[in-house]
Amino acid sequence: MAQPAAGASAAELTVLVGDELPAHAEFVQHLRAGQEPGSRFELVRLAPAAGTDAALPVETTARTDTEPERNAIAGVRTRSLRAAPADAALTLAVGAPAARAALERPGQQPLVLAMLSRLDYESLRASSPALRRGDRRVGVLLRDPAMADQLALIGAVLPQKHRVGVVATLESEPLVRELQRAAQNGNPPWDIQVEYAPDARSLAGALRAVVPRSDALLVLPDLIGDNQAATLSVLRAGAGAGLPVFGASEGLVRSGGLAAAVSTPAQLARQAHLLGQKLTNGAGGSGSPLVESAAPATVRVNITVARGLGLRLPEERELTERLTVTR
Repeated sequence: MAQPAAGASAAELTVLVGDELPAHAEFVQHLRAGQEPGSRFELVRLAPAAGTDAALPVETTARTDTEPERNAIAGVRTRSLRAAPADAALTLAVGAPAARAALERPGQQPLVLAMLSRLDYESLRASSPALRRGDRRVGVLLRDPAMADQLALIGAVLPQKHRVGVVATLESEPLVRELQRAAQNGNPPWDIQVEYAPDARSLAGALRAVVPRSDALLVLPDLIGDNQAATLSVLRAGAGAGLPVFGASEGLVRSGGLAAAVSTPAQLARQAHLLGQKLTNGAGGSGSPLVESAAPATVRVNITVARGLGLRLPEERELTERLTVTR
């Protein structure tokens, strides 16, 4: 993905961070490194209040042309959070806690909510009226690739197979609907087999039901995909039945999945810059957020698993290029 054009890059970027997740810290580092020389980069870290679970804002400041490259969340001077200045070009919130804080923050400058899961975004839609304010342009960058990209990867690896099995939780319904819409647009359409597991004890039964009806299994980025034990249960079920398992994380591939379309913090930072440019150019207004799924940066393949399944796969680079062309 091309770097932002020099003239369109935000001269004032305020970044809100509400946690210390390594992926979020790496994302912020790439954001900072991508700023134009001489532009202002202001980091706002949400810190917990002493003796409570509440989050209090703490603000830090850095300039891309005066400070050496280092951890973007390293501490410098702090002061209390205030409304963003009127001439601030863009505010960017990293992760769900920061997104909630940013939506309640005074100001009308464009706002990007980044590194959110689809379920994070759906929760914000349901609980935060500020997301639909008509006087602020808002963009949402989801951290995972679209379901259409996930199906495109499965199609590139298994061109003659069209039955994809999924075990989902009740909270995963937005992801299931997106997957089913993408499946209907396939040529030919995909046959999506869905079983629901209301709790961890139901997972084994749901897998026993869906595996015989599937050519491959897909792990969604939901409560199952985010839980190591649950993901391993899906991987074991796939291995026992000789079914490949796909997903959206390198961890899944390392643990025994066949392939994953992965979005890296560096790629997401570039996409966030481009989304910010769209907002500053007028997109995302009228109370309707501009929502983008992550563009897959690369495909990861577990060669050992492929051999065990008797599959000869294209190289990761070729699979990545195929997804890029498909998009």
